[in-house]
Parts: sequence; C-alpha cells; structure tokens
Amino acid sequence: MANKQTGNFKLETRNVELWYNKFQALKGISLGIREHHVTAFIGPSGCGKSTLLRCFNRMNDRVDDCRITGEFLIDGKDIYDPKVDVVHLRSNIGMVFQKPNPFPKSIFENVAYAPRIHGVVKNIADMNNLVEESLIKAGLWEEVKDKLQQPGTALSGGQQQRLCIARAIAMRPGVILMDEPCSALDPLATAKIEELIDELKGTFTIVIVTHNMQQAARVSDHTAFFYLGNLIEMNDTHTIFTAPGKQQTEDYITGRFG
Repeated sequence: MANKQTGNFKLETRNVELWYNKFQALKGISLGIREHHVTAFIGPSGCGKSTLLRCFNRMNDRVDDCRITGEFLIDGKDIYDPKVDVVHLRSNIGMVFQKPNPFPKSIFENVAYAPRIHGVVKNIADMNNLVEESLIKAGLWEEVKDKLQQPGTALSGGQQQRLCIARAIAMRPGVILMDEPCSALDPLATAKIEELIDELKGTFTIVIVTHNMQQAARVSDHTAFFYLGNLIEMNDTHTIFTAPGKQQTEDYITGRFG
C-alpha cells in the first residue's frame, strides 16, 4: 500500500479491517483525510470504497455480522470508542447518498427537521435564517425561495440532490460524506453538484466515492485507489492521474481493467 501522506488529519484510519460474516471487505486500511479538502475514493465495484465511507459515521453498526478492527479517528478521537454518542457523531458527519432521498415533507421541513429535533437553533427566526443559509450554500435558494412549502419530492433529480446536501449542511457538520452523489443525475445537474463541492470545501471536509474517474480528477484534491479491499495507492490527485506510483493504479486509470 502506497500512501504518500504525513501530517495532521481531520479523519484518519489505522490498520482498519472489516468483515461481513466471513468475507473480508477491508484489509489493513491506513489513510488520512485533510480538513477543508476533497478526497475521492476510486476503484472498481466491490473494492471496499463505499464500505469504508460508511464506517466514518458508523452506518455499518446497523449491518448484521459486520466486524471491524483497527481505528477510525476524527480530530484525533476514536469514533468507535464505547463512550462516543453515535447520534452526535452522525450530526457532525453529514451523508449524501447515491440516489436523492428527500423526506416526504416540504422543502423547508427537509432542511429544518434535523436542526429542530437536535435543538440547533433557538427560535423560528433563527430557523428561517438557517434554512435560507443552507439552501444558499447548496446553490438552491434562488430556485426554491418562492416555493418553500412545496414538497421536496416535486423537485428535479438534481435539485433533490442539492436539497439533500442542504439538509446535511443545516446540521453544521465538520465532514460531509458523498456516496456516488451524481450517478443518478444528468450531465447538467452533475456539473452543478461538482461546482458546489468545490465551493463547499472551504467550510467542510468532503469525502466522495465515485466510479467516474474524470469526476475525481475534476473535484478532488487527494485520491485513494482501492482494489479488492486493499488501499493500493493514495496521493494528491494530480500525481495519481499523471504519475501513479503503482502499476495497478495506472492500469485502472488507463482502462486496462475495472
């Protein structure tokens, strides 16, 4: 495993291994993710990239027969420590899924729901400001400001995905995880999401799983290549795509397999 990284990280893994029953999905993964950077996980289907992503907010806790060893750290603290409040952890690590999944509620309520139940804001004026701010950051405000009481499910696919990003932003997380966020979108909607990712990294640490290598090259600062549960190589994105250190990485990027 080639990982050309040193220094302090927002997220870090140390020798992480994961099994689903007897199948080992992750093998000795050690990597670091820098604050206010975009890190892309690439590799063929079934290589472990989405599995690793879901570990950072402990979504694999809900999977039967899932066993994890090693360490996952956020700001140097072990997120699998028994003392960790998982609800609080997930509020600090937002998640955007492959397919847009707005709540069957109004656009306003999609953004306001989690901050309300977690007591993020004190009054309706602050809530109105939070919803507007989140929709602005998600690049959606101008398109929906006059129809906030309409259902979120009535929006286009690209708008729904930006609404889901606004919903994640509203909790003011430190990290946003994105699992194939553009795979169900058309090229125009994809371009808007990619532009949004570039803008958001000034405020958030972003980790994106993508099958689209061109997308990884466009949006990420660092790229990690996975194959069969192993981290083959991680480096700055320019180096990964122009001068990879491993033959497997070069073969994948040039289309020889995958």
